[in-house]
Amino acid sequence: MIDYDASGRPAVRVGDSGPARLLLSEPTRPFEDEPTLDFLVRARGLWGSVETPVRTWDGDGLDTFLASLAEDFRGREGARTRHSLCYDLTLSAEHRPGG
Repeated sequence: MIDYDASGRPAVRVGDSGPARLLLSEPTRPFEDEPTLDFLVRARGLWGSVETPVRTWDGDGLDTFLASLAEDFRGREGARTRHSLCYDLTLSAEHRPGG
């Protein structure tokens, strides 16, 4: 789902509107001639807020990973994990019965 970061720029929100949110900012290209993409990951919840910059190689397939989760929203067996180029972000998703 599209959301906005603190500066009003578009961001992708992962998960529902419950007490915790994961926001991925719009990617920027730091080097014109390379497929490197940088974005800011922000996790917010009742317990606080954490943010970290993430560098990827043309997104590291994150778009495909998130799309596959959306396609299988009714559930599937096992956990799926994806990590960024420098392992500064690892996302793991697992379907749980009833939610």
